[in-house]
Parts: sequence; C-alpha cells; structure tokens
Amino acid sequence: MACEPLWRISRADLDKLMGTIEVESARLSECRFAAGARLGIERVDRPTIHYGLTGSGKIIVDGEVAIELVPHMLVVTPPNKSIEIVANGSSFGCPGPVAGGIQKSTFVPGSVTRYEIGEGEPSFSLVCGCFRAVYGPGLGLFASLASPVVETFDAYDQLDQVMSYAMAELTAREIGRGPMASALFKLVLLTLLRRSLTSSNAWVERFSLLNDPPIARAFAEMASSPAADFSVQTLCRSVGLSRSAFMARFTAAFGESAMSVLRRLRMRHAASLLAANALSVEQVALQAGYQSRSSFTRTFRQHYGTDPSDYRSEAKNAS
Repeated sequence: MACEPLWRISRADLDKLMGTIEVESARLSECRFAAGARLGIERVDRPTIHYGLTGSGKIIVDGEVAIELVPHMLVVTPPNKSIEIVANGSSFGCPGPVAGGIQKSTFVPGSVTRYEIGEGEPSFSLVCGCFRAVYGPGLGLFASLASPVVETFDAYDQLDQVMSYAMAELTAREIGRGPMASALFKLVLLTLLRRSLTSSNAWVERFSLLNDPPIARAFAEMASSPAADFSVQTLCRSVGLSRSAFMARFTAAFGESAMSVLRRLRMRHAASLLAANALSVEQVALQAGYQSRSSFTRTFRQHYGTDPSDYRSEAKNAS
C-alpha cells in the first residue's frame, strides 16, 4: 500500500512554495575511491549532498548508523557534522589509514573537481558537495535538519546526468556558469523534495509551512505576487483566520511578521529584476509594489546596504 503523503496543503500552493526555493551557492566534486579507501569530510556550516554513481560504500555521520550508499541514492547531511565515507572492502569501522597505507586528510566538498582516494582502480564513486538553499523570505531549506535525508531514485530520474551537467558548469569558464549550476542544483533539490513529499520520510515535516495550510496559502499568495496590495487584514480574511490567530501562526512559522516577510520578498524580487538589467529603477519599484521611488530606494538600502542603481552596477560587473 502506498504511503500517505505528509503534506496537507493544496498542490497549487505547494507549487508556489517550491517556486520560492533558490540555491544561493553550490560546490561539487566527484570522488573516486579504491576498494577499501576511506575519506573524512571536513565539518562545514552548510548541508552536504552525496549522490552515488558507481559501486557502493558507507557514509557515517557523527557516529550514527552507517548509510549504505549505492548508485542513484542521494543523501543530504546536516551542517556542522563530521562525516566519513568508506568504500566497501575496507576494515569498516576501524579508524586509521586508507587502503595502501596512505592517510588521507579531511576533504572539503567542492574544493576540487575530482578527487582520487586510495591506490588502484576506482571501485566506488560519488558526487559530493556543499550548498546553501533557501525558501520563502530566505529561510534555510535544511537549517533545522538534525539527521540525514536519504532517498533512492531510479535511473530514469537522470539525477546522475543533472549532477554531471552542474559539475561541468561549475568548472567551465562560460558566462553565466554560476546561475546555470545553481539552476541545475535546484532541479536536484526539487526532485528530492517532490519524492520526499510523497514518501514516509519525516524530514519534510521540518519544511515548517507544510504543517499549517492557511499560513502556507497566505505565503504562497505573497510569494507569487509580491507587488500586490497585501495587508494583514486582507491576508487573514483570505485564509479564514482571525487577525490574532493569523499573526501568531505566521510568526510561529517564519519567526517574523507577515509584513516583514512581504517586505523581504519584495526586496528579493527587486534584486532579481535589477540584476537582469531590463527595467528602470522606477519600473522595478512598481514591480516590487512601491509607488514611490524614494520609498523603494530607502527600503532597498536598508535591506542590501546599497542603492538600487549601485546594486545593478555591481551585479553587472559580477556577471
């Protein structure tokens, strides 16, 4: 019997929520292990991702039960965790040197494109990396993750190809390689989230909005139309909650008020429009829900620490 999905909000609202996910940074490496080789992953302040390509091995996260990593399996580990990866065929669980008697230092995922571990022909390979993904007004998608996310995919999901494309973009010198790699990595995360939402994996409950359908609906409306004339009154009326209940539940989900979240959504939308360099500052202000350029500029400066015109110039130079 199929597992009941964990989410309780409408598909339309869920689509809008998933549309707010952004990958702000991502670095990837392909790691190739000789039989019995082991590698320590350095603690980083971001989640790490591991996707099995060939062969099999084990991932041990801060002493938890080992995860058997096989092709098409994807594992996301919480930030600031010690991780060890061991290719099958080792004296598993015993600390010390890798196969061949060579001690490997800890490795930062994404620091190099390809990393060889141990001596001899590779028997196990995976893509690993660290990333930062946010949703809504900038909430970390995996910020509250306490234990690893583990999902197994099929060959026809083609995540191995998407990972390869993302790595190729990250190592290329082409214009737009950063945004392209982030878009590809976002595809991986959306595929993971879609799979998890219809499985019995409890990690997705930490995607806090899924536990409160009215608040999810209100946020989805703001995220899809940030320039609209929203107020607390119109929002609570649209989802059938009293003002006090709406404000309390919204703050519980986001840690800030609805109007504060709306302001951040508008500023993120404005920043993306400025970076695209297709509209004037006045037009961007209108698209972000501001009738006054001066009011927009003041709010933008408070949020980003720079004027809209300067932000656009910096974004243009960075590209």
